[in-house]
Amino acid sequence: MAQPPRVSAIIPTYNRRELVQRAIDSALAQTLPPDEIVVVDDGSTDGTGDALQARYGARIAYTWQPNAGVSAARNAGMSVARGELFALLDSDDLWAPEKTERQCAYLAANPHIGMVVCDVARMDADGKPYDFFRRRDVIATDGWALDALLMNPALVPASAMLRREVFDDVGGFDTALRTAEDIDFFLRVAQRWQVGVTEGAMVRAMRGHEGLSAESSTYDDYVRVMERVVADSAGMVDEGIRRSALASAYVRNARGLMMRGRWRDACTLASRAWRAAPDAASRRDAASLAGFAVRRLAVRALRR
Repeated sequence: MAQPPRVSAIIPTYNRRELVQRAIDSALAQTLPPDEIVVVDDGSTDGTGDALQARYGARIAYTWQPNAGVSAARNAGMSVARGELFALLDSDDLWAPEKTERQCAYLAANPHIGMVVCDVARMDADGKPYDFFRRRDVIATDGWALDALLMNPALVPASAMLRREVFDDVGGFDTALRTAEDIDFFLRVAQRWQVGVTEGAMVRAMRGHEGLSAESSTYDDYVRVMERVVADSAGMVDEGIRRSALASAYVRNARGLMMRGRWRDACTLASRAWRAAPDAASRRDAASLAGFAVRRLAVRALRR
C-alpha cells in the first residue's frame, strides 16, 4: 500500500515571539499532524529562537537567517522542507484542527490540482472575527482559474497547500516585492497549475496590526504585480477579461491611494483605469472614482 505524501508546514516569522507559538500550536493540534514543521526566523531580535527551543525542542525544525523579508523566509523554508506537500502558515495566523487532513485528502483525490485553498475568517488585532473570505465566490469551479483570479487574486498564504512540484516550477515567492508577493505567487501558480477549493473556514487570519499589508507601498506593489501578470497572460486569457481585471485593479488601488492622501498617484491610476476599461461597466467603475474623491475631500475638509 502506498504511503501518504509527507506534509511540511512552512512558518516564516519575524519578531513575533508570542504569536508564532500560537501558530505552531495550531499546526501541532492537527487531526493529521504535519510530518515536519519548518520555522524560518527572518532575523528576529526578540528572543524568538530561545523561546521556541525551550518550548518545542526537536518537534520543530528551526532556522535563523539574517532579515531578508517574508518571501525569502518562505522560500528558504520550502527549499529545506522534505515533504511532498507544502502547507503555508504565517506566524500571525491559525489553522483549524482539520485543515491538513482535509487538504491532503483533497489533493490525493485530485492529482491534477497543484494547489488547494480554503475559506478564511479574518480577525482584528484583538482576535475578533470581522470578515469571512469565501473562496467559492471567486473560484466557482476547481481547475484552471486564472481568468477568475485575475479579477480577485487575493491569497491568504495560510489557506494554501501545494505540491512540491509547484514550488519547483514557479520558483517560489518574488523576493523583490515587499508586499503583494502573495498575490503575485498565486497568479503565477494559476498560470501553470490548476487550483482547487476545500470549503469551510479552516484558517483564522489576523489583520490590522503591524503587518506589511498596512503600508502605503502595498498599492504600488499590487499594481506592479497586476500589470506584469496581465501582460504575461496574453494568449492565455481573453483580452476583455485581461483589460477588465487591469481596470478593476487600477480603480481598487486608486481608492486606497486617495484614502492615503496620495492624490496625484490616484489620478494617474484613475486615468489608466479609464483607458483600460473594455466595456461600459468598467468605465462606470472608473468614473465612480470622481464621486469617491469628492467624498474623501469633503471628509478631510470637515476634519479640518
